[in-house]
Amino acid sequence: MYPLRSMLKYFNCEEFDSPDVQGSGQMMDYEFLELLDDVRDLYGKPMVITSGYRTQQYNETLKHSSKHSSHCKGLAADIAVDNSKDRFRLIYAAIEYGVPRIGIGRNFVHLDCDFDKPTDVMWHYYE
Repeated sequence: MYPLRSMLKYFNCEEFDSPDVQGSGQMMDYEFLELLDDVRDLYGKPMVITSGYRTQQYNETLKHSSKHSSHCKGLAADIAVDNSKDRFRLIYAAIEYGVPRIGIGRNFVHLDCDFDKPTDVMWHYYE
């Protein structure tokens, strides 16, 4: 269906599936996935996607998710990080590649390229 998606170096679309719809990772924006591939290359270690594409129905079940989540547009991903050094390295790589929106959680980093929202921003999730 999307032959170019096989050209990603580090990711496959299934990693981005919404938990409620198998194959929904195909809805991710391909340019965003290419950007994540570049970030992953500079980061230098595997990136575990904890949340990629979300259906609106799944998104509504999440306690702290925005009604207008960029995940529902295929323009955002949450990446697991479990220590400060990796968090710093991931954020550094994202900034180097021009990721315009970064959210920092206790055990994840949110990267997104939703240009319908304010850009050049970074925020912290208070959990």
